Amino acid sequence: MYKLVSSKSFEKSIKKFSKKEQRAIYSKLQILENNPFYPSLRTKKVLRLKNIFEDDVFESSVNMDIRIFWRYQDGKIILLVNVSHHDML
Repeated sequence: MYKLVSSKSFEKSIKKFSKKEQRAIYSKLQILENNPFYPSLRTKKVLRLKNIFEDDVFESSVNMDIRIFWRYQDGKIILLVNVSHHDML
């Protein structure tokens, strides 16, 4: 089990979603906390962000439209970097 830590950009971005979308995001965060590579999350490395961050950045799906971006920090911590609509990427 991991500890989730939200960045300021994550907190700011999640407020842009409807209440229904926020519930879906929080539901997936519970899964992410227990198993970041659970099949329904469709987690993968984001190669296009490799030059921006020192550590690998991952993307997990909330649904076909919403993605959560995160990275590992200090072993058992997942830093939530951002959440956005797929077409906003």
